[in-house]
Amino acid sequence: MNKDNNSRFFIENSVWTMASVLIFIFLAASCKRTTEEKPVKILDEHTLNKRVDGTTVDPLTKQVYVPIYSDIYNQTRDSRTLLTATLSIRNTSLKDSLFITTIDYYNTGGDLVRSYLEQAIYLRPMESIDYVIEQQDTSGGSGANFIIDWYSKRPVNPLFQAVMVGGLGAQAFSFTTEGIDVNAN
Repeated sequence: MNKDNNSRFFIENSVWTMASVLIFIFLAASCKRTTEEKPVKILDEHTLNKRVDGTTVDPLTKQVYVPIYSDIYNQTRDSRTLLTATLSIRNTSLKDSLFITTIDYYNTGGDLVRSYLEQAIYLRPMESIDYVIEQQDTSGGSGANFIIDWYSKRPVNPLFQAVMVGGLGAQAFSFTTEGIDVNAN
């Protein structure tokens, strides 16, 4: 009888072990991507089709500073995690267009890395535009930022934000920053 109990215990234990292994394999397989994502090329139609005559620049242009983190320190000053950063400019007005005359990207040292506009563009009411700093672009550093000059014919309250996305091992994270008004003069 004791031998039968041991055999039954061994069989029940084996069944539970095998079921646990199968569940683990199923869960691990379901986490694996079955298709490879291909990057989508986004055409910047704003700079192609939304240009504004440069002579219409308003003398009351406002300026916004948006902090960007293209990399962050990880545990030590020598260890950095690269991030993808997206600058999002949103016209929150239901009636008025937003005119943007400058979108400049600066690095940690305050040096101009690149200018995104050759001439002014506009965003229709409720329209948005995004600019992406790709993860491999290390030119900005941990203290990178955008300076944006803009104006509108009537008072509007546009939104200037940045979204940073990164990962450490199997963990992904994201965070946002808000633009602040700075003196344009």
